[in-house]
Amino acid sequence: MSVDETLVTRVSGLPSLELSEAACVVCIYGPVLGQKWSLADKKALSLGRGEQNEVVLDLDNVSRRHCEILIQDQIVQVRDLGSTNGTYVNGEEVQGARPLQNGDHLKVGGAIFKYLAGGNVESLYHEEIYRMTIVDGLTQIHNKRYFLETLEREMARCSRFGRPLHLLMLDVDHFKNLNDTHGHIAGDVVLKDLAALIDKDVRLEETFARYGGEEFALIIPEVEEPKVEYRAEKMRKQVASYPFKSEDQRLPVTVSIGIATMPPGCKHTSTFIKAADDCLYEAKRRGRNRVVVSWK
Repeated sequence: MSVDETLVTRVSGLPSLELSEAACVVCIYGPVLGQKWSLADKKALSLGRGEQNEVVLDLDNVSRRHCEILIQDQIVQVRDLGSTNGTYVNGEEVQGARPLQNGDHLKVGGAIFKYLAGGNVESLYHEEIYRMTIVDGLTQIHNKRYFLETLEREMARCSRFGRPLHLLMLDVDHFKNLNDTHGHIAGDVVLKDLAALIDKDVRLEETFARYGGEEFALIIPEVEEPKVEYRAEKMRKQVASYPFKSEDQRLPVTVSIGIATMPPGCKHTSTFIKAADDCLYEAKRRGRNRVVVSWK
């Protein structure tokens, strides 16, 4: 079956969608973060590493002509152009062509775009720009900026009321080797799946964030030390047993975890973070895939 026939087969039977004049794609993760491309009056929008594309992505894991967004008969769809690393919508690889719906995430190499086509696209766009200031585009958990602001508030609150506050720092073991062996696409899959795995058990009063690269942080207020350590051990075991996969290949993943209790009289986030980081580095020094706490 030809590509054109595949397109027809995949989109037939879909409801006719009223394509807003302001419909667009916005980069929420990658080298062109925050940029917006309107789909109004277009038949196609090409994405790739080559200069001939309308959306140029200067990334090694993006092909010269990676994919294109097609607009036809009020239907917007994405088609992979035989890229080396594939094109993904909401985590699923695109085979042939796939229609896009409002809010879909489009992953092209190391860049992620969001398709906006709702009633008030401008409002959705500005909301998305705000989300970029507090949410990490790849993992969809909070980012470092939000984490630091929250940690400062929690330190002041717990200090004022004399309540315990713990900071957990988590790092993926041998992450560079994983990237070098399996590629950055696999590395992104691991980070995204790991964040989702941990985030599902994060409580409402806690803050889970991507601190940077393969390092994550969790703020845990008003919980006693033994319970914090128990949760960290449970988290470590869940990660070690989780079936991380990329292109149907199992990826063995473990994490090292360091936890610190806020020291008495601590007023600076940097001091608290260093205490947790010191425990994390000690976990690495002891052989990785373990938890080290400051109170033992």
